[in-house]
Amino acid sequence: MATFNLLLLPGDGIGPEVMNEVKRVAFWFNETGVVSFNIDEDLVGGCAYDEYGEPITDAAMQRATAADAVMLGAVGGPKWDGVPYDKRPEAGLLRLRRDLGLFANLRPAICYPALADSSSLKREVVEGLDIMIVRELTGGAYFGEPKEVVTLEDGQQRAVDTQVYTSSEIERIARVAFDLARKRRNLVHSAEKRNVMRTGVLWNEVVTRVHQDSYSDVELTHILADNCAMQLVRWPKQFDVIVTDNLFGDMLSDEAAMLTGSLGMLPSASLGEAQASGRKRAMYEPVHGSAPDIAGKGIANPIAMLASFAMALRYSFDLAEEADMLERAITSVLDQGLRTGDIMQEGMSRVGTDEMGKAIVAALEAQAG
Repeated sequence: MATFNLLLLPGDGIGPEVMNEVKRVAFWFNETGVVSFNIDEDLVGGCAYDEYGEPITDAAMQRATAADAVMLGAVGGPKWDGVPYDKRPEAGLLRLRRDLGLFANLRPAICYPALADSSSLKREVVEGLDIMIVRELTGGAYFGEPKEVVTLEDGQQRAVDTQVYTSSEIERIARVAFDLARKRRNLVHSAEKRNVMRTGVLWNEVVTRVHQDSYSDVELTHILADNCAMQLVRWPKQFDVIVTDNLFGDMLSDEAAMLTGSLGMLPSASLGEAQASGRKRAMYEPVHGSAPDIAGKGIANPIAMLASFAMALRYSFDLAEEADMLERAITSVLDQGLRTGDIMQEGMSRVGTDEMGKAIVAALEAQAG
């Protein structure tokens, strides 16, 4: 029986509530005897700042480095708006990405058939939607230096964020996208702003070279990022894999998320380079935020968190069959008409976080026989 070390970082807001459902599912898999998850927990985000004065401690980082995978709930909230910039909850998330070398962010946008009418777009536009956005995660404007606010001689303030990319950073994220496309519909759209940004010019050149050298069997289309945003709303099913930089990836993935009906539905995986052991460091988290307005009410949607765990089963633990089981269980529960408030539809049954988690485990049990 395979054994894996899993670190849970529930974080802030609804993070602890949705993370409880990951524990429920992980414990169920432990009981099957197929796999054993050794579960550890620590703090990240605002709760870590409240406890330790840091958004993540060195000790938590050591646990994250040693784990086979990290599950992150959510960080942040208005409670911490006034903390120093380098102590803000999001700094803990950025440190995890940077120190673990998590350069490839995979954000699938999948429209479950039962939720096609929840999208703000027409059913025929989104039904059957299955997009994978591959976002470069450790470069670009979020990490480039200088990053500062300075006071000029005339008293004005000037803010600077630096967009920086090297050819090697672009090449490695392009390879991730092409490799994924080979397992899907063999189509990659590379989104940048080469018409106004020098980093876009380099991005275009490097992706083109990687494609010509190693992936000529994959169809490649270059697209300007703003046009990509428009096309996602016009006809999203034209896309399969979209590869883009950190800033545009942040925006485009949130847009794609809403095509499916709710941010509460979508998972993500952040992957690093393979280590000497062959294991890739990885962190999995829902796309949604900490939702402090509903925290503690037991009404948060845990599906994105559980779908993120399914990605962990697939990408970190090589448990494709178990990942398929969990994804089928989620689909089954939605087909049964169970809905949390964010995806509630007329004629469906409203449930809370706990009830949804229990229903998904029941669907797993039904599959297991």
